[in-house]
Amino acid sequence: MLYNLARPFAEQFALFNLFRYITFRSGAACLTALFLSLWLGPRVIARLRRVQRDGQPIRALGPERHILEKAGTPTMGGVLILLSLFLSTLLWADLSNRFVWAVLAITAAFGAVGFADDYLKLSRRNTAGVSKRMRLGCEFAASLLGGWWLNSLMPVPLEGTVAFPFVKELLLPLGYAFPIFAMLVITGFGNAVNFTDGLDGLAIVPVVIAALVFALISYLVGNRIFADYLQLHPVPGAGELGVFCAALIGAGLGFLWFNAPPAEVFMGDTGSLALGAALGAVAVAVKHEIVLCIVGGLFVVETLSVIIQVFWYKRTKRRVFLMAPLHHHFEKKGWQEPKIVIRFWIVSIMLGLAGLATLKIR
Repeated sequence: MLYNLARPFAEQFALFNLFRYITFRSGAACLTALFLSLWLGPRVIARLRRVQRDGQPIRALGPERHILEKAGTPTMGGVLILLSLFLSTLLWADLSNRFVWAVLAITAAFGAVGFADDYLKLSRRNTAGVSKRMRLGCEFAASLLGGWWLNSLMPVPLEGTVAFPFVKELLLPLGYAFPIFAMLVITGFGNAVNFTDGLDGLAIVPVVIAALVFALISYLVGNRIFADYLQLHPVPGAGELGVFCAALIGAGLGFLWFNAPPAEVFMGDTGSLALGAALGAVAVAVKHEIVLCIVGGLFVVETLSVIIQVFWYKRTKRRVFLMAPLHHHFEKKGWQEPKIVIRFWIVSIMLGLAGLATLKIR
């Protein structure tokens, strides 16, 4: 909004000229979202405590320690993240940019599905929220429409195609099937972050790392000079998503202040589904879906651990892991929660660096 208000005065006043730079507005969006989340945090958490009373229902089949230590902690902290993210993005982004609106809409849709799921769990006082069929149906519908919308914004050479980070001349044409591919990416990462969100602070830091990487990628592919130099496929207008990603970083760091062990609030499905979908939508918009699988490799592994566990148990009645998702396996092995969380953060940093390295491979 500030960009659109300042633009007419940019030529006459040097101060207003700053608003033309994505780098300036990204930094401002990050700080705004951080301060908003730190300011709103105590108020939102206090409200959630009053409304929820007994906090998030703890799964009986989960680690025994969770029932003792995490009972009574309020959930739906994703509301805090989304408030800070949306307000900051709307304040600092170019509101005439259609990529921004598409990603915001996808994020909001998944946040709404997560909110409904959290609300039903709380109202019923059990871990059964929205039915799996209904939940996936809503997610598939939102991501399919979002994928179609993002594909319609692509320049002609990239429309309906999948790009590869290691063979940069190769574009795989999917044509009318591309929205289905985008649907799988967005829905897949929405649920992957949801699987990972099982320990205090575990999911939010990998999300922030991925957002940092994609803030840079968005800026590069949106700038024709940098894109040509790095042999990236330029996507005009996608640079504005750097502001969105920067706001996500700030909102995530602010939430971590309250989610660090021992957590004062959980993000719940409201946050995890929305954040995963946001990352997936940005990856689709900047044509780096495969790089997201590298940068978000931790989310991929956590999801695979669940798939492998269910697949193998149904056929053999035996488990591959002591418990799935993977972080619970290490809990069962006796690792302390901070050790698991910090080591997973380290892995996420390494994967983030690996994702950045693909930008220089020619």
